[in-house]
Amino acid sequence: MEDKAIVVKNLKKYFKDVKAVDDISFEVGYGQLFALLGQNGAGKSTTIRILTNLAVPTSGYVEVAGYNVLKNPTEVRKNIGLVAEKVILYNDLTAMENIKFFGRLYGMKDPEIYDRAEKFLKLFDIWDFKDMLISKMSTGMKQKINLARALVPDPKIIFLDEPTLGLDPVSTKHIRDFIVQLREEGRTIVYTTHVLHDVELMNVDKVAIMRKGKIVAMGTLNEIRKHFKKAEIVEIETDRTLSFNDPKIKILEQEDGYAKVEVEDLNQFMSYLTKANIKVRSFKSLEPSLEDIYVEISEGKLDAEIETVKE
Repeated sequence: MEDKAIVVKNLKKYFKDVKAVDDISFEVGYGQLFALLGQNGAGKSTTIRILTNLAVPTSGYVEVAGYNVLKNPTEVRKNIGLVAEKVILYNDLTAMENIKFFGRLYGMKDPEIYDRAEKFLKLFDIWDFKDMLISKMSTGMKQKINLARALVPDPKIIFLDEPTLGLDPVSTKHIRDFIVQLREEGRTIVYTTHVLHDVELMNVDKVAIMRKGKIVAMGTLNEIRKHFKKAEIVEIETDRTLSFNDPKIKILEQEDGYAKVEVEDLNQFMSYLTKANIKVRSFKSLEPSLEDIYVEISEGKLDAEIETVKE
Protein backbone atom coordinates (compact mmCIF):
# COMPACT_ATOMS: atom_id res chain seq x y z
CA MET A 1 0.00 0.00 0.00
CA GLU A 2 3.07 2.26 -0.20
CA ASP A 3 1.65 4.01 -3.28
CA LYS A 4 -1.53 4.93 -1.41
CA ALA A 5 -1.74 8.09 0.67
CA ILE A 6 -5.00 6.96 2.28
CA VAL A 7 -6.46 3.50 2.72
CA VAL A 8 -9.90 3.02 4.30
CA LYS A 9 -11.40 -0.45 4.71
CA ASN A 10 -14.85 -1.25 6.14
CA LEU A 11 -14.86 1.92 8.25
CA LYS A 12 -17.74 2.31 10.72
CA LYS A 13 -18.57 5.01 13.23
CA TYR A 14 -21.74 4.54 15.25
CA PHE A 15 -23.25 6.83 17.86
CA LYS A 16 -25.71 4.54 19.66
CA ASP A 17 -28.38 3.94 16.99
CA VAL A 18 -26.95 6.48 14.52
CA LYS A 19 -24.72 5.04 11.80
CA ALA A 20 -22.71 8.18 10.98
CA VAL A 21 -20.26 6.17 8.84
CA ASP A 22 -21.60 2.82 7.73
CA ASP A 23 -19.01 0.39 6.35
CA ILE A 24 -17.18 2.49 3.75
CA SER A 25 -13.99 1.69 1.86
CA PHE A 26 -11.85 3.77 -0.47
CA GLU A 27 -8.26 4.57 -1.40
CA VAL A 28 -6.54 7.80 -2.43
CA GLY A 29 -3.25 7.72 -4.30
CA TYR A 30 -0.39 10.15 -3.64
CA GLY A 31 -0.83 13.34 -5.65
CA GLN A 32 -4.56 12.84 -6.16
CA LEU A 33 -7.36 15.36 -5.58
CA PHE A 34 -10.21 13.40 -3.99
CA ALA A 35 -13.63 15.04 -3.52
CA LEU A 36 -16.01 13.78 -0.84
CA LEU A 37 -19.57 14.98 -1.44
CA GLY A 38 -22.82 14.66 0.46
CA GLN A 39 -25.53 16.57 2.26
CA ASN A 40 -25.19 17.64 5.89
CA GLY A 41 -25.33 14.48 7.99
CA ALA A 42 -24.14 12.23 5.16
CA GLY A 43 -20.97 11.32 7.08
CA LYS A 44 -18.31 13.43 5.33
CA SER A 45 -17.04 15.38 8.34
CA THR A 46 -17.09 12.32 10.59
CA THR A 47 -14.96 10.50 8.03
CA ILE A 48 -12.49 13.40 7.92
CA ARG A 49 -12.34 13.51 11.73
CA ILE A 50 -11.38 9.82 11.83
CA LEU A 51 -8.72 10.24 9.11
CA THR A 52 -7.17 13.16 11.02
CA ASN A 53 -7.17 11.52 14.48
CA LEU A 54 -9.98 13.69 15.86
CA ALA A 55 -12.36 10.75 16.28
CA VAL A 56 -11.96 7.04 16.96
CA PRO A 57 -13.74 4.60 14.63
CA THR A 58 -16.15 1.98 15.90
CA SER A 59 -14.44 -0.54 13.63
CA GLY A 60 -12.49 -0.81 10.39
CA TYR A 61 -8.99 -0.06 9.17
CA VAL A 62 -7.62 3.41 8.33
CA GLU A 63 -4.11 4.17 7.09
CA VAL A 64 -2.84 7.69 6.31
CA ALA A 65 0.63 8.42 4.88
CA GLY A 66 1.53 4.78 5.45
CA TYR A 67 0.60 4.80 9.16
CA ASN A 68 -2.27 3.17 11.02
CA VAL A 69 -4.27 6.06 12.54
CA LEU A 70 -4.87 4.12 15.78
CA LYS A 71 -1.39 2.68 16.26
CA ASN A 72 0.69 5.64 14.98
CA PRO A 73 -1.37 8.82 15.54
CA THR A 74 1.70 11.03 16.06
CA GLU A 75 3.23 10.02 12.73
CA VAL A 76 -0.09 10.60 10.98
CA ARG A 77 -0.35 14.14 12.40
CA LYS A 78 3.20 14.95 11.22
CA ASN A 79 2.15 14.31 7.63
CA ILE A 80 -1.22 16.04 7.42
CA GLY A 81 -2.74 19.50 7.36
CA LEU A 82 -6.38 20.17 8.20
CA VAL A 83 -8.73 23.00 7.33
CA ALA A 84 -11.75 21.91 9.34
CA GLU A 85 -15.36 22.99 9.00
CA LYS A 86 -14.78 25.21 12.04
CA VAL A 87 -11.93 27.73 11.93
CA ILE A 88 -9.02 26.61 14.15
CA LEU A 89 -7.59 29.96 15.30
CA TYR A 90 -7.26 31.92 18.55
CA ASN A 91 -9.24 35.17 18.47
CA ASP A 92 -6.96 37.02 20.92
CA LEU A 93 -3.87 36.44 18.75
CA THR A 94 -2.93 38.12 15.48
CA ALA A 95 -2.80 36.24 12.19
CA MET A 96 0.98 35.87 12.34
CA GLU A 97 0.93 34.89 16.03
CA ASN A 98 -1.55 32.13 15.23
CA ILE A 99 0.55 30.81 12.37
CA LYS A 100 3.72 30.89 14.48
CA PHE A 101 1.98 29.07 17.33
CA PHE A 102 0.82 26.20 15.13
CA GLY A 103 4.10 26.09 13.20
CA ARG A 104 6.04 25.66 16.44
CA LEU A 105 3.84 22.67 17.31
CA TYR A 106 5.33 21.01 14.23
CA GLY A 107 8.85 21.83 15.42
CA MET A 108 9.39 24.62 12.89
CA LYS A 109 11.73 27.55 13.56
CA ASP A 110 10.36 31.10 13.44
CA PRO A 111 12.31 32.25 10.32
CA GLU A 112 10.97 29.30 8.33
CA ILE A 113 7.43 29.89 9.62
CA TYR A 114 7.64 33.59 8.71
CA ASP A 115 8.88 32.87 5.16
CA ARG A 116 6.14 30.34 4.44
CA ALA A 117 3.48 32.51 6.08
CA GLU A 118 4.53 35.43 3.89
CA LYS A 119 4.21 33.25 0.78
CA PHE A 120 0.65 32.17 1.55
CA LEU A 121 -0.66 35.42 3.01
CA LYS A 122 0.57 37.33 -0.04
CA LEU A 123 -0.96 34.70 -2.30
CA PHE A 124 -4.31 35.16 -0.52
CA ASP A 125 -3.90 38.96 -0.64
CA ILE A 126 -3.99 39.43 3.15
CA TRP A 127 -0.31 40.05 3.97
CA ASP A 128 -1.12 43.59 5.10
CA PHE A 129 -3.36 42.14 7.82
CA LYS A 130 -0.77 39.83 9.37
CA ASP A 131 -0.72 41.84 12.61
CA MET A 132 -4.50 42.17 12.96
CA LEU A 133 -6.30 40.27 15.71
CA ILE A 134 -8.36 37.35 14.46
CA SER A 135 -11.36 38.68 16.44
CA LYS A 136 -11.44 41.76 14.19
CA MET A 137 -11.38 39.84 10.90
CA SER A 138 -14.24 38.96 8.56
CA THR A 139 -15.27 35.33 8.02
CA GLY A 140 -13.50 35.24 4.66
CA MET A 141 -10.25 36.62 6.09
CA LYS A 142 -10.34 34.10 8.93
CA GLN A 143 -10.77 31.26 6.45
CA LYS A 144 -7.73 32.43 4.47
CA ILE A 145 -5.62 32.58 7.65
CA ASN A 146 -6.97 29.16 8.57
CA LEU A 147 -5.83 27.77 5.23
CA ALA A 148 -2.38 29.37 5.54
CA ARG A 149 -2.07 27.97 9.08
CA ALA A 150 -2.67 24.44 7.75
CA LEU A 151 -0.22 24.78 4.84
CA VAL A 152 2.76 26.40 6.59
CA PRO A 153 4.08 23.05 8.00
CA ASP A 154 4.29 21.75 4.38
CA PRO A 155 2.09 18.64 4.87
CA LYS A 156 2.08 15.76 2.38
CA ILE A 157 -1.66 15.23 2.74
CA ILE A 158 -4.15 18.08 3.10
CA PHE A 159 -7.74 17.75 4.29
CA LEU A 160 -9.99 20.63 3.23
CA ASP A 161 -13.48 20.61 4.71
CA GLU A 162 -15.53 23.33 2.94
CA PRO A 163 -12.46 25.61 2.48
CA THR A 164 -14.30 28.28 0.45
CA LEU A 165 -17.14 28.68 2.94
CA GLY A 166 -17.87 32.39 3.46
CA LEU A 167 -15.50 33.58 0.74
CA ASP A 168 -16.38 36.02 -2.06
CA PRO A 169 -16.23 34.78 -5.70
CA VAL A 170 -12.75 36.24 -6.34
CA SER A 171 -11.28 34.66 -3.20
CA THR A 172 -13.04 31.38 -4.01
CA LYS A 173 -11.38 31.31 -7.43
CA HIS A 174 -7.98 32.03 -5.84
CA ILE A 175 -8.43 29.12 -3.42
CA ARG A 176 -9.68 26.84 -6.17
CA ASP A 177 -6.72 27.66 -8.41
CA PHE A 178 -4.37 27.18 -5.47
CA ILE A 179 -5.79 23.73 -4.74
CA VAL A 180 -5.13 22.71 -8.34
CA GLN A 181 -1.57 24.06 -7.96
CA LEU A 182 -1.06 22.00 -4.80
CA ARG A 183 -2.15 18.89 -6.68
CA GLU A 184 0.28 19.70 -9.50
CA GLU A 185 3.06 19.94 -6.89
CA GLY A 186 2.30 16.36 -5.87
CA ARG A 187 0.21 17.04 -2.77
CA THR A 188 -2.59 14.70 -1.85
CA ILE A 189 -5.85 16.56 -1.18
CA VAL A 190 -9.13 15.37 0.32
CA TYR A 191 -11.74 18.02 -0.38
CA THR A 192 -15.33 18.26 0.85
CA THR A 193 -17.74 20.80 -0.55
CA HIS A 194 -21.35 21.55 -1.45
CA VAL A 195 -20.21 23.72 -4.39
CA LEU A 196 -20.30 21.07 -7.09
CA HIS A 197 -19.33 23.57 -9.78
CA ASP A 198 -15.92 23.87 -8.08
CA VAL A 199 -15.43 20.10 -8.25
CA GLU A 200 -16.04 20.08 -11.99
CA LEU A 201 -13.84 23.13 -12.62
CA MET A 202 -10.94 21.58 -10.70
CA ASN A 203 -11.30 18.31 -12.62
CA VAL A 204 -10.79 16.20 -9.50
CA ASP A 205 -9.19 12.78 -9.88
CA LYS A 206 -11.92 10.93 -8.01
CA VAL A 207 -15.31 11.67 -6.45
CA ALA A 208 -17.16 9.82 -3.71
CA ILE A 209 -20.79 10.69 -2.98
CA MET A 210 -22.06 9.80 0.51
CA ARG A 211 -25.64 9.33 1.65
CA LYS A 212 -26.73 8.24 5.13
CA GLY A 213 -23.22 7.14 6.09
CA LYS A 214 -22.56 5.09 2.97
CA ILE A 215 -20.60 5.77 -0.21
CA VAL A 216 -23.23 5.32 -2.90
CA ALA A 217 -21.16 6.32 -5.93
CA MET A 218 -17.42 6.60 -6.48
CA GLY A 219 -15.16 7.05 -9.47
CA THR A 220 -13.90 9.68 -11.87
CA LEU A 221 -16.31 12.40 -13.01
CA ASN A 222 -16.65 10.69 -16.39
CA GLU A 223 -17.31 7.29 -14.80
CA ILE A 224 -20.04 8.69 -12.58
CA ARG A 225 -21.69 10.60 -15.43
CA LYS A 226 -21.59 7.53 -17.67
CA HIS A 227 -22.93 5.26 -14.94
CA PHE A 228 -25.97 7.41 -14.16
CA LYS A 229 -26.75 8.59 -17.67
CA LYS A 230 -30.27 7.46 -18.57
CA ALA A 231 -30.39 9.01 -22.03
CA GLU A 232 -28.23 11.03 -24.37
CA ILE A 233 -28.91 14.75 -24.71
CA VAL A 234 -27.70 16.25 -27.98
CA GLU A 235 -27.65 19.77 -29.37
CA ILE A 236 -27.91 19.77 -33.14
CA GLU A 237 -28.17 22.30 -35.98
CA THR A 238 -29.80 21.05 -39.20
CA ASP A 239 -31.13 22.35 -42.50
CA ARG A 240 -34.78 21.74 -41.54
CA THR A 241 -37.26 21.29 -38.70
CA LEU A 242 -37.02 17.88 -37.00
CA SER A 243 -39.99 15.59 -36.36
CA PHE A 244 -39.96 12.01 -35.04
CA ASN A 245 -42.69 9.48 -34.25
CA ASP A 246 -40.34 7.30 -32.19
CA PRO A 247 -41.07 7.58 -28.41
CA LYS A 248 -37.37 6.96 -27.76
CA ILE A 249 -36.57 10.34 -29.33
CA LYS A 250 -37.86 13.46 -27.58
CA ILE A 251 -37.39 16.98 -28.91
CA LEU A 252 -36.81 19.18 -25.86
CA GLU A 253 -36.23 22.48 -27.68
CA GLN A 254 -36.38 23.55 -31.32
CA GLU A 255 -36.05 26.89 -33.13
CA ASP A 256 -34.57 28.09 -36.45
CA GLY A 257 -32.66 24.90 -37.26
CA TYR A 258 -31.44 24.39 -33.70
CA ALA A 259 -32.77 21.51 -31.58
CA LYS A 260 -32.03 19.91 -28.23
CA VAL A 261 -33.00 16.25 -28.36
CA GLU A 262 -33.11 13.42 -25.83
CA VAL A 263 -32.34 10.04 -27.38
CA GLU A 264 -32.06 6.57 -25.87
CA ASP A 265 -30.03 5.16 -28.78
CA LEU A 266 -27.63 7.64 -30.37
CA ASN A 267 -26.72 5.35 -33.27
CA GLN A 268 -30.38 4.88 -34.14
CA PHE A 269 -30.92 8.65 -34.01
CA MET A 270 -28.04 9.26 -36.40
CA SER A 271 -29.42 6.57 -38.69
CA TYR A 272 -32.78 8.39 -38.81
CA LEU A 273 -31.06 11.60 -39.83
CA THR A 274 -29.12 9.85 -42.60
CA LYS A 275 -32.20 8.08 -44.01
CA ALA A 276 -34.15 11.35 -44.03
CA ASN A 277 -31.30 13.12 -45.86
CA ILE A 278 -31.13 15.74 -43.11
CA LYS A 279 -27.97 17.83 -43.33
CA VAL A 280 -26.26 18.25 -39.96
CA ARG A 281 -24.40 21.54 -39.56
CA SER A 282 -23.24 20.99 -35.97
CA PHE A 283 -23.63 18.30 -33.33
CA LYS A 284 -22.79 18.21 -29.62
CA SER A 285 -23.46 15.55 -27.00
CA LEU A 286 -24.20 16.92 -23.51
CA GLU A 287 -23.12 15.03 -20.39
CA PRO A 288 -25.33 15.10 -17.28
CA SER A 289 -23.91 17.54 -14.73
CA LEU A 290 -22.47 16.34 -11.45
CA GLU A 291 -25.05 18.54 -9.73
CA ASP A 292 -27.95 16.71 -11.43
CA ILE A 293 -26.56 13.34 -10.35
CA TYR A 294 -25.76 14.54 -6.83
CA VAL A 295 -29.27 15.94 -6.28
CA GLU A 296 -30.95 12.74 -7.47
CA ILE A 297 -28.73 10.60 -5.24
CA SER A 298 -29.16 12.89 -2.23
CA GLU A 299 -32.93 12.86 -2.62
CA GLY A 300 -32.96 9.07 -2.90
CA LYS A 301 -34.26 9.04 -6.46
CA LEU A 302 -31.54 6.65 -7.65
CA ASP A 303 -31.70 4.15 -4.78
CA ALA A 304 -32.98 1.33 -6.98
CA GLU A 305 -30.05 1.51 -9.34
CA ILE A 306 -27.12 2.71 -7.24
CA GLU A 307 -23.97 0.64 -7.60
CA THR A 308 -20.57 1.97 -6.64
CA VAL A 309 -18.69 2.89 -9.79
CA LYS A 310 -15.60 0.76 -10.12
CA GLU A 311 -12.19 2.36 -10.51
